[in-house]
Amino acid sequence: MNFTAIDFETAVGARNSICQIGMVIVRNGEITETITKLVQPPHNEYFYRNIQVHGITPDMTEDSPYFCDVWEDIKPYIEDQLIVAHNAAFDVSCLKKTLEYYNLPIPNFTQACTYRQTNKKLNIACADLGIELNNHHDAECDALACAKIYMKLNSGTLF
Repeated sequence: MNFTAIDFETAVGARNSICQIGMVIVRNGEITETITKLVQPPHNEYFYRNIQVHGITPDMTEDSPYFCDVWEDIKPYIEDQLIVAHNAAFDVSCLKKTLEYYNLPIPNFTQACTYRQTNKKLNIACADLGIELNNHHDAECDALACAKIYMKLNSGTLF
């Protein structure tokens, strides 16, 4: 079982306003790496409701790189990979809209959605499956929870 679980937090309602990237790399059914990066959204603008959800503020990202500056580092984990997200419609849309914003080509990948598999919000799916969710709406934490849900539902792995 090989895939990359992803989660993005956004600064405003626009899908191209990624401010945090969370990725969990799974190879041969094992979590081999986790990646988290703060990135500066366009114009470093935030909507207060987004800040209320994830706690990321303009001060935290004012010196962070833009998404386009970290893309080459994370692209190998996305291109030609299975991408798993909890609500993939949102996260994949964020990825595509952000790539389009920076005039970067959208790579080939396949996708799976743990929300569609569970029909439950992330925190409820985790509680029902006995998966720890320490810091909901932290992109790395949410990507890790998503990876564990996917592994549990698709291989019978228990945690």
